Amino acid sequence: MDGKRLRELRKAKKLTQAELGKIINVTKVSISGYESGDRTPDTDNLRRLADYFGVTSDYLLGRTNDPDLTAVDEKDIAKRIAKMRKDLEEGTGEDGLNFMGEPMSEDAKESLLEALEYAERQATRINKKYAPNKYKNRENQ
Repeated sequence: MDGKRLRELRKAKKLTQAELGKIINVTKVSISGYESGDRTPDTDNLRRLADYFGVTSDYLLGRTNDPDLTAVDEKDIAKRIAKMRKDLEEGTGEDGLNFMGEPMSEDAKESLLEALEYAERQATRINKKYAPNKYKNRENQ
């Protein structure tokens, strides 16, 4: 568990360790241990923390830097971005990718990839809200 993240989330909600402990039904000592890294929450408490703060368990565990995306989501996005990068690199040459009639520079390609990655992350976040329940269990893989 990433104790620093838990501490930041708790402080953002202006809660004491005792108050958070009461919310998820553990002691102040447990919360202190989670934040310091001396203790690890069991699966139920990890789920309660993630649900309370509206983040994924992967985010609390430090497996992803995005509180809305799981490690599986991050892996899928990385694969799609790698494919886009390959397609951009293969699209160079006489009939390759152009912008306003000129071949794209490396900086322009990087900017395009950054924009596409941002769009991909946003689409994944939005689609998660509307995905049928049978697909939501992928998070636990």
